[in-house]
Amino acid sequence: MSTVFPRVTRLATLAAGLAPVLLLGACAMSGSSASKAPAFSQAGLPAPVQVPDGHKVALETVGVGKITYECRAKKDAAGQYEWAFVGPDAGLKDRQGQMVGKYYGPPATWEAKDGSKVTGTQVAVAPASAGSIPLQLVKANPAMGMGAMQGVSYIQRVATQGGVAPQSPCDASTMGQKQVVNYQADYIFWSPLAAK
Repeated sequence: MSTVFPRVTRLATLAAGLAPVLLLGACAMSGSSASKAPAFSQAGLPAPVQVPDGHKVALETVGVGKITYECRAKKDAAGQYEWAFVGPDAGLKDRQGQMVGKYYGPPATWEAKDGSKVTGTQVAVAPASAGSIPLQLVKANPAMGMGAMQGVSYIQRVATQGGVAPQSPCDASTMGQKQVVNYQADYIFWSPLAAK
């Protein structure tokens, strides 16, 4: 027993002596670029979903939520059925994990906590990893309401996880049934370089 206490005391003394050094190191790093997240780069994205030159990132968010699908008759295909996209329902968090808005539809709508919101028109999609909804580029319509969505010109959906249509049967016996699947995606909001 007597050999344990001196060892613990030496460790406590060592930790107390290192604490100011570790604290100074942390303070020094907080003012450097080491503590800042790197700026979003679209260099690795497929060309169709890249935002044109002349734009900058206005906001980076992570959307986590659900997508609803409904079993419907295929358009122009008598006797065939498919899981049709109904709409999303997701919360939007910034890179620090703070809730900054929501995404829902139809129509696809991105709404900031301040009440400003934007809809858009799909420009392009590109394949994602297996089992994930495609990457997407959307041209934003003019924002409604004053706030964070003012000046948004494009929205990218990248880093998608999940969200694809259900694998369960969809036929005449299940027509009209809805299923909800989980998904996650990064939504990157862009504005023109000239905008604030």
